[in-house]
Amino acid sequence: MKFEAVIFDFGGVFTTSPVQNFAVFERENNLPERFIGAVIKTNINDNAWARFERAEIDIDAFDAAFAEESRAAGFEIRGRTLVDLLSLTFNHAMIDALAAVKKAGYKTGCITNNLPRIDSRGMLAPSEKRETIESIHANFDHIIESAKAGVRKPEPRIYEMMCEALSAPPQACIFLDDLGVNLKPAKAMGMTTIKVPFDDVAPAIEELQSLIVIDPGA
Repeated sequence: MKFEAVIFDFGGVFTTSPVQNFAVFERENNLPERFIGAVIKTNINDNAWARFERAEIDIDAFDAAFAEESRAAGFEIRGRTLVDLLSLTFNHAMIDALAAVKKAGYKTGCITNNLPRIDSRGMLAPSEKRETIESIHANFDHIIESAKAGVRKPEPRIYEMMCEALSAPPQACIFLDDLGVNLKPAKAMGMTTIKVPFDDVAPAIEELQSLIVIDPGA
């Protein structure tokens, strides 16, 4: 089947990944590697992080709930501390790739797990221009935000919602995300998936170019 649409994650694709910031925090606090990720992945669809991304709880409830969950895993981290680690910078090569995908005539979508009252702008490092967000969003035909939709990756429904919005079957879609756990459901339903490395988006862009004809440098 010919590809019709390219769907992107946001954080970790167009920006650096929060996972990189988590790693710095873990090193500074002598925590096991990927400690925070392990807490977030435990009871993945119903833990504090999942409920917060679906806007089922507010920041106060998340602050306390994540503290409890992380304490049970061996080291207490307040939920507000975790939110403070979401300070991201742009991956401009991927921003250019999105523009090229749009220019080539493909449908484009964004599926992002975000937090209530903390959108993409709120997760940027002070050095970054918030106007860049607008230029990115302008190249999407449809955006699904977990905190507004009440459903999040890796729940299969959020991928189905995007396919419905773009009027494209899964088999005609390419999906890019920096987390393997989010790619698995998309692949299972028939999408072609691309994992975006935390430290270098170039391999993912090259893989995308091997599937569709785009020119990010144009």
